[in-house]
Amino acid sequence: MEKKPSDAMAAELRELINHAQALVEATTGAADEKITSVRKNLQERLKAVKDRYDEAECGLSETIKAADDLVRNKPYYAVAGSFLGGLLLGLLVSRK
Repeated sequence: MEKKPSDAMAAELRELINHAQALVEATTGAADEKITSVRKNLQERLKAVKDRYDEAECGLSETIKAADDLVRNKPYYAVAGSFLGGLLLGLLVSRK
């Protein structure tokens, strides 16, 4: 089964976060003031990115669940919406 682009992007982001975390851990014993400052800044940014990623993932799963519930509860609305969307798209594409 082929991976979706969003899955690949999410995996790449997780890998980037893991590499940044490994870099932070590798510089733990360094005593230079500049390294300490950069390390602290990287830790703060890494935490912010992890929080935003978790929020986005949670929001996306809620949106997908809501759309799935709507389609299951009102399938004719989904069919009509798809039909109208396709009709509008067809009108826009066929214009010269």
